[in-house]
Order: sequence, then structure tokens, then C-alpha cells
Amino acid sequence: MPREPSATVDAGAVDTLWITRRVRRADLKAVGEVRRTLRELLRHRCRSDTADVAELLATELVTNALVHTEQGAEVFASLTATRLRVEVRDFAARHPRPFVPTADDGTHGRGLVLVQALADTWGVDALGGSMGKVVWFEIDAGADAAWAVEPA
Repeated sequence: MPREPSATVDAGAVDTLWITRRVRRADLKAVGEVRRTLRELLRHRCRSDTADVAELLATELVTNALVHTEQGAEVFASLTATRLRVEVRDFAARHPRPFVPTADDGTHGRGLVLVQALADTWGVDALGGSMGKVVWFEIDAGADAAWAVEPA
């Protein structure tokens, strides 16, 4: 399901914060911008180790989308008091597969293995034909409960 891209943090809903970001084809500099935007979303709302894992996994998914597809990507993240969900949509129908690279591959090819190992859940949702796919992960936000306001 495509979402309207932006680079904002929406605090309008107290129970869910979200960001969206469009990344142009081959714009690897944008990976750092996505990390910074995600870090800002998580700052003061999650444990630092949770934020570090989220940044790493988001970096892997965005980098995969830019390196292995011909078009850009859209990034969507939502944070509730208990869960962080990050989605990266690209416009290629081919599904990614985790594989364990050989020792001489250096650090190449470990992205989805990291996602599989560190995320609580993850998956790939086909959008149909040229609409592409969404690769996503969820982790326990370990949120600092002080930011969430209980309903009256």
C-alpha cells in the first residue's frame, strides 16, 4: 500500500508517531538521512540499544532497495508505545532472500541475515506486478512510557 512520502515526524496522534521518506534511485547519501530521521523519531522514546538496532536494520533495507532495484524507494516507520515498524517499498517484484555469504565476501550480503536475526518479526509483502514490494520489520520499541499519554 503506497504512502504519501515526506520527511516529517508526525506527533499529531499521541499513540503513534510516524515518518515517511522517499529515496531517489542510487542516492546512497539518502541512507544517512533516513538513519538521522529515524534516530530523531526514536530519541527519548526508546532504549538506545533498540534505536541502534532499528537504525542498522533500516539502513540494510534501504541500501538493499537502492542497490538491487532500478528505481528509488519509499520508507515508512511507525512507533507506538510498544512497537516500531519500518517498511521499505521498492518497485521491483523480485523478493529478496537471506543468504549467508562466504568468508571472502567481506561484509557484502549480510543485510537480510541481520534483519532475520535482530528483528522480532519481518517479512515481504508483494504489491502486485510493477507495484513492487514492501520489505518490513518490527521490533519491541522498549519505549520510555513517559512519552505515551494514557487515554482519559
